[in-house]
Amino acid sequence: MKLLLLGTVGYHPNDRRHTACLMLPELGVVLDAGTALYRVREHLITDTLDIFLTHAHLDHVIGLTFMFDVLHQREMKHVRVHGEQPKLDAIRTHLFSKHLFPVLPPFEMQPLASKVTLRDGAVLTHFPLKHPGGSLGFRIDWDDRSMAYVTDTTASTDADYLEKIRGVDLLIHECHFGDGMTEQAELTGHSCLTSVAQVAAKANVGRLVLVHLNPMSTDDEKLDIDSVRKIFPDIRIGTDNLELDF
Repeated sequence: MKLLLLGTVGYHPNDRRHTACLMLPELGVVLDAGTALYRVREHLITDTLDIFLTHAHLDHVIGLTFMFDVLHQREMKHVRVHGEQPKLDAIRTHLFSKHLFPVLPPFEMQPLASKVTLRDGAVLTHFPLKHPGGSLGFRIDWDDRSMAYVTDTTASTDADYLEKIRGVDLLIHECHFGDGMTEQAELTGHSCLTSVAQVAAKANVGRLVLVHLNPMSTDDEKLDIDSVRKIFPDIRIGTDNLELDF
């Protein structure tokens, strides 16, 4: 299975990265719809597209306004955007207000079911995360592998979500801050490096990839992952257009 990291930065794009968007092309599944969503077009190989939203902050949903181009001259059986109903209502009312974006793109909005069976039989589930306004994490389980996506939350080894990601082969986890920014991380609902490594170790995951990076940091060396390899060795920084096989 191939996972594409199409957008790996938080808050706003910079010259190296676009905001949150992950894609499983073989399944026609996208996780979050940040500014990188326009890249979905070049990887769309299915006649269905299901977009799962963690929450409705703009850096995770603004790409929904790009859907006319993503779907241009594509014959699709269905295009669905899944999310919590209050978040979908906010998107419809505000993002697609007639004063901002007057024409709703050709997709259906669906309240997120507790379990969603994907086209290859894998099962997607979600769990709540602590973040201003609320957010969700996603886990996908196949018979022989699993992955989780955790963004926009403050990592902690006593966080409720830890048990939801236990034992996954691949964990994609936000890391907006390096160490020494604990107070700011708590205030904004984001994570610091060491705490993310500790979560991965305690949850006994296989691999850890960091996303939702700080857009003000243009040098990956500022996020010193070598300093936490003693806590969790198999860690890397996600980059836009990175392909992960798992």
